[in-house]
Amino acid sequence: MRVILCDDHAVFADSLSLVLTDAGHIVVGVAYSPQDAVPVLRGRPADVCLIDLHFPACTALEWMPRLRAAAPSVAFVVLTGYLEQPVLEAGLAAGVRGFAHKGQQAGDILAVLRRVADGEVVVDQAARRGPGARPRSQAQKFAQFLTPREREVLTRLARGESTQALAKAMGVTRSTARSHVQSVLSKLGVHSQREAVIEAARHGLVSVETGEWLC
Repeated sequence: MRVILCDDHAVFADSLSLVLTDAGHIVVGVAYSPQDAVPVLRGRPADVCLIDLHFPACTALEWMPRLRAAAPSVAFVVLTGYLEQPVLEAGLAAGVRGFAHKGQQAGDILAVLRRVADGEVVVDQAARRGPGARPRSQAQKFAQFLTPREREVLTRLARGESTQALAKAMGVTRSTARSHVQSVLSKLGVHSQREAVIEAARHGLVSVETGEWLC
């Protein structure tokens, strides 16, 4: 797939971009607002655009006519934490081809993108459940077992720090820092730092804006 990503959380967007690339897809552009996405859509051929529903000053649906006009052949998938019926109906009427749950693991989001790229209209049923009806994610369940040091590592990864940078900031060796990182990955049930960042951002473990621990 050729994919365009649009999300105002830069760490999440950039991390998902790398996950898509690792899975063999081509990320032709990343934008951090619907306004910025318009020229990307116009200038770079793509199959699918994954866009968050809510932005600080607007929603993706408000911009959908302009986004679709910029790239009529692109299939749009909206990412949301909870999909209300009016939003679903408005989205489908506006030409949205899929809705994915932002609390899903990266692999589940990719599965929605693949199905939409294959021509399906996909509404992730997890997105239609009430906010309190969705069970706690594996990341949320196991985050309680992170030590204070491991929580610090996770917040630093969410802020985009490299293993070398966090080792220096925490006053430990690179080997010790790598050990802390590996422990975080194991406890969250993920396989890479990028997946850990996505899990942390989407499941509310840390704030991607401030890097603060939220749980």
